Amino acid sequence: MELIATLDTQGARAAETFVHQGRRYLVIAQLASDMPGQPASMMLGNSDVDTLVYLWSEEAQGFTLHQRLPAHGGEDAEHWRLGDRLMLAVAHLRRGHDPYDLRTDSVIYEMRGDRFEPLQQLPTCAAKQFKHGQIEGRHFLALAQGVDLPGEPRAASLIYEWDGQRFVPFQEIDSAWGYNWLFFDVAGQHFLAYADHVAPSRILRWDGARFAPFQELEGRTGRAFCHMRCQGQDWLAFACLQDNSVMLRWDGSRFTPHQVLSGPGGREFEWLPQAEALVHVQFLRGTREAPELRMQSLIHRCDAQGRWRPDTEFATSGGTDACGFESRGQTLLVVTNSLSPEIRFRTPSHIYRL
Repeated sequence: MELIATLDTQGARAAETFVHQGRRYLVIAQLASDMPGQPASMMLGNSDVDTLVYLWSEEAQGFTLHQRLPAHGGEDAEHWRLGDRLMLAVAHLRRGHDPYDLRTDSVIYEMRGDRFEPLQQLPTCAAKQFKHGQIEGRHFLALAQGVDLPGEPRAASLIYEWDGQRFVPFQEIDSAWGYNWLFFDVAGQHFLAYADHVAPSRILRWDGARFAPFQELEGRTGRAFCHMRCQGQDWLAFACLQDNSVMLRWDGSRFTPHQVLSGPGGREFEWLPQAEALVHVQFLRGTREAPELRMQSLIHRCDAQGRWRPDTEFATSGGTDACGFESRGQTLLVVTNSLSPEIRFRTPSHIYRL
């Protein structure tokens, strides 16, 4: 991996890239910025920090800032298309400067011209992630949200459906501290994986009318999933923060444990299909009060015997997300870092050439 550029980010939590009308965009959601006089803590900071929209230059081989979206406690950005319309949802965790309010609005945008404009606001509570999925011509938007802490409000995670004009509630998911989703298909079946920090993470299956329970997963503090088809098999990677991150394999009827990918610290995945490589972003170890942020994130490849092995390691500091894209026949990877080793929010995110 060759580091080719850095981005000036503050508490970066998610990276999303896509091409629209021939131009490549990159969206980075930011959680917080540092406040003078506050002690170093990943639970503090100023939540009023913009979500950043960049444009890629093929000539310069770099991103330039294109638009700022007003945000508070940005945790995630998700894009999708409704016909020829481009949508973007930004999940907001909290608002304020301490004390913080976890009940706030998250925003769905639509691209008009070359700018994102607000389309709909959704009331959310500690929102972590949106994920879009399309099944049988229907558009769903899953929201992971809520916390399970004394004195904090509880909120179930939700699935919304597009009614032709806006997203409306479709199904409530039993949850405690929602973190992540993944829509994917296996053997002609539609699945939705759900990661929870406290309650068991699990896989739901579309039965034609709703997302029904299918399989409960082992592992505490679920964070993310990634589905791959590689060497003629379907794989599901499952990241956990305080337990092992693991690889599951479809056996024809369910997902069975295949191997451990890494120890505690897992946060996110990105599958690079052309390279047949799985990027495994590591967040932290320890506690929120005393986090260990210097981590070695990994790139795994599947060998001829069906074992996923680390091929490359790269340093992250509170790593949160990764997204890959192709440019001039090469694979580039954006990796977001959320905290410096000194537990400060201002820390650069990186762009690598693989």
